[in-house]
Amino acid sequence: MNKQFHNSFKLNGKSFSEVLTLLHFSKSISEEVYTFLKKWFDETEFVEVKTSGSTGKPKTIQLKKEFMKNSALATGAFFNLKENITALLCMSPNYIAGKMMLVRALELGWQLDVIEPTSNPLNYLNKTYDFSAMVPLQLHNSLNEVYKIKKLIVGGGVVSNELLSKIQNIETEVFATYGMTETITHIAVKQLNKLRYSKLVSESHYQVLPNINISQDSRGCLVIDAPEITSEKIITNDLVELISENEFKWLGRFDSIINSGGVKLIPEQIEEKLSSIISERFFVTGFQDAVLGEKLVLIVEGVKNKAILNKVKTLKTLSKFEKPKEIYFLNSFIETPTKKINRPKTAGLLNIN
Repeated sequence: MNKQFHNSFKLNGKSFSEVLTLLHFSKSISEEVYTFLKKWFDETEFVEVKTSGSTGKPKTIQLKKEFMKNSALATGAFFNLKENITALLCMSPNYIAGKMMLVRALELGWQLDVIEPTSNPLNYLNKTYDFSAMVPLQLHNSLNEVYKIKKLIVGGGVVSNELLSKIQNIETEVFATYGMTETITHIAVKQLNKLRYSKLVSESHYQVLPNINISQDSRGCLVIDAPEITSEKIITNDLVELISENEFKWLGRFDSIINSGGVKLIPEQIEEKLSSIISERFFVTGFQDAVLGEKLVLIVEGVKNKAILNKVKTLKTLSKFEKPKEIYFLNSFIETPTKKINRPKTAGLLNIN
């Protein structure tokens, strides 16, 4: 079998001269890593990947290995991550974010350490890394240890205002990512701290990676033209404001818009305002209403909290249309396999509609 990875690539501190040796060693790390690498080095042109299920039913799609390699190269170029850098994989290799950390390391010649994906991955590590990827929960639980990572990308969920405020004074450079399984993880990133010229985080926009073209459709949703990572244009359901030919501001999901008495409400924008006063997990959604068609409701994880009720009622940044008509509390939310909130199923627990 021909060698099909970068000469400088290391996995958990070990170098390899051939694929078979690498595959044998990967079994000692985890079955998930071994399964992916075995598929990566076989003769097929595709890798089958599960979507997260956060915006619809989870499904399995095929991604070209050539496109995955191109995506890895684009990330390396954007962040100036060259061979021999140290990187940490602390996410599941079962999903695209974990798979792409392996591909980047293989293609770019990184020294990659793989650890079990947990909610506090840095707790017992005594090593520093140039690059890693996390979900917001992992970053939140790693604030005292995150100095061990020089550059960190965060995806798989919205970074709350509370978490944003906590990362402003850390040394690590933190970036939010925009993307989906179909775009082979991120096609754009937004810096969340250490911004030049003291630019506010709210004024920081997503910047696309190399060889990505963006536009809008008639709904105002993002259209992605990226011939090096996907064969067809991707028409998203993400409402955006185009700032320039390579920058955009994400506004929310077109398919989550709530039409309440003829007023169109974007849940994500309302949630951003509410995150300044609610530290618990929460989301807003629309429930059927005989008068309004849909009424805006707020669902909070945890026991009923009168302080939250009062804060929401008096929050001045909310317009009168953005004030929830009802507030519900649930002991625990239902999650997707990638630990995102499954909004439809969680809202269904209330059994109101």
